[in-house]
Amino acid sequence: MGRVTTSVMWFRRDLRLGDNPAILEAEAAGPDGVVPLFVLDDRLWTEGATTRTAYLARLLADFSERIGGLHVVHGDPVDEVVRVARRAGASTVHVAADFGPYGSRRDRRVEEALAKHEISLVRTGSPYAVAPGRVTKGDGTGYRVFTPYFRAWEEHGWRAPAPEAKQVPWIRPGGRTRQIPENTVPSGMDLPPLGEQAAAERWHAFLDDDVADYDTTRDLPGDDRTSRMSVHLKWGTIHPRTMLADLAPLRSRGSAAYARELAFREFYADVLHQRPDSAFDYYNRAFAAMEYDEPGSALDAWKAGRTGFPIVDAGMRQLLGEGWMHNRVRMIVASFLVKDLHIEWQHGARHFLEMLVDADLASNQHGWQWVAGCGTDAAPYFRVFNPVTQGKKFDPDGTYIRRWVPELADVETRHVHEPWDLDEPPADYPEPIVDHAEERREALRRYEAIR
Repeated sequence: MGRVTTSVMWFRRDLRLGDNPAILEAEAAGPDGVVPLFVLDDRLWTEGATTRTAYLARLLADFSERIGGLHVVHGDPVDEVVRVARRAGASTVHVAADFGPYGSRRDRRVEEALAKHEISLVRTGSPYAVAPGRVTKGDGTGYRVFTPYFRAWEEHGWRAPAPEAKQVPWIRPGGRTRQIPENTVPSGMDLPPLGEQAAAERWHAFLDDDVADYDTTRDLPGDDRTSRMSVHLKWGTIHPRTMLADLAPLRSRGSAAYARELAFREFYADVLHQRPDSAFDYYNRAFAAMEYDEPGSALDAWKAGRTGFPIVDAGMRQLLGEGWMHNRVRMIVASFLVKDLHIEWQHGARHFLEMLVDADLASNQHGWQWVAGCGTDAAPYFRVFNPVTQGKKFDPDGTYIRRWVPELADVETRHVHEPWDLDEPPADYPEPIVDHAEERREALRRYEAIR
């Protein structure tokens, strides 16, 4: 009788069976059984009513049911991955490579701990079509500007999608395990559909109905024809390589614009890989010297969608209601916090990380830094979004505002962006907390002081 050969598949942001080459490697290395492991890591997992963990808990339950049961443990991955691998008699642990600041450090520590027991950590693939660090300039350094990165990214190309893993011999090694927690959804929030099947259905609906016009509709929050795929990319219920393969034959302006957005996600991951400090610190450190206001009641009003600026409030209330916000509106509310309220970008970025169901560290932090003028490819600091003109341009009939700010539901279109001009403004809607023109001048004064 031959030796039993097993492996461990350690899932993180890759909860799918399709186009997941790490599973195929785990299956090849463990023909007698593969342990489907998930570690509840206290650095990333919190109990209670948070958007991210509430969604993840449900996603884990969905994936566990699909494969006949995840092996869930709770603790430090350095200890838990080693314990599970040894108990299963595995010689390899398989993962998709993590390029984030914490994830890459964690994986090195786990790799070192496994090696002491002659167990290998095998990295196969990543959450990206082109892994961070693969696309570099001629001198070997990474790109700081998106457009040349995008050209190099396209030229580099990517592999075809991997076959679906259909008959993996999943096993459970026994021993100490943990039930998947049932974390509470934040009050008043409806989470989006989850899981690999939901991702595929949403993606194909977008391809059929909306991608052709994506280049012209993506900035219109009232039309709401964006793909809503960011949450599925965040949690790996679909791989961008699959999406790029589906986009390739379409040859439309909309499909090209969408592929460019996928590249932006990979650009920000690459930038964070180059500069891990930029996750929470300034990419352009000169902006750390700018004068900022202490967060207080103004930050609270912004979080609650009670600033008195309709497009800002609509966005912040959408965040509270769906754990998601239209991308154009994300830029508007970010500009308002940093340049109208003069609050450092980290406060807004932290709130988004807590509330967004699709909160991706690289995209979130560097998107905020773009708006704040301190990131890569940053918008010039003197580009201060006017919330009224932005609302009129991108939500001209006020559909988005009325959807999320019911106090303004009956206000006629010519006043919905400036309800303060009404003879009798709605009594239950706040007056503007700042004068935009004055705060724009103040923002530029503070910028000039650090130039």
